[in-house]
Amino acid sequence: MEIKVLGNNHSIIDQYLAEIRDVNVQKDPLRFRENMYRLGELFAYEISKELNYEVREVTTPLGIAKVPKLEKQPVLATILRAGLAMHNGLLKIMDRAENCFISAYRKYNESGEFEIEFEYMASPLLDGKVVILSDPMLASGKSMEIGYEALFSKGTPSHIHLVSIIASKQGVDYVSKAITAENVTLWLGAIDEGMTPKSYISPGLGDAGDLAYGEKVDSKMNQK
Repeated sequence: MEIKVLGNNHSIIDQYLAEIRDVNVQKDPLRFRENMYRLGELFAYEISKELNYEVREVTTPLGIAKVPKLEKQPVLATILRAGLAMHNGLLKIMDRAENCFISAYRKYNESGEFEIEFEYMASPLLDGKVVILSDPMLASGKSMEIGYEALFSKGTPSHIHLVSIIASKQGVDYVSKAITAENVTLWLGAIDEGMTPKSYISPGLGDAGDLAYGEKVDSKMNQK
């Protein structure tokens, strides 16, 4: 697996990363969602450089231009609900892509430990297609692993791009060991060293789903 980190390179990505982390900026959910959306657009642009193109003729008012165009559209997959805002940013750029939605959440037991529960998946066939799977926070890495494995119930993609805005070092290590295929690229905005006992990234940004869409009724029992 190849790992690419886009943050901390003195680009506008760093500005958006700073804002989604900032507790004062987070008070405005519209701004938070917009920054997640923008980061999705920027990830889409960077990933687009890795896709295959073919030169085609395009008729202009003054003649014929030969320009590279995508050979095939990718499939955009996301893990609900936290991934929706970033997914919409990816879709804004790759606006002809098919879409895949995966429902997964944290299910806690009486001792406070959790497992990732997979509920359902709505997806086109994936055989031979490039898939971009997004989940904004890569904490323990378990939800990304489950999302990755779920894709294969719909076929075998030619390449899978995993995208998270912020990851923990522990989550990156976990995913790197769990997903060993060579046709996988992990794209990250930033890697944080810490993780809380509840498996939240530290310093991270908190609960991305709650910040974007409002606090859940029971955040202790369902953290997605």
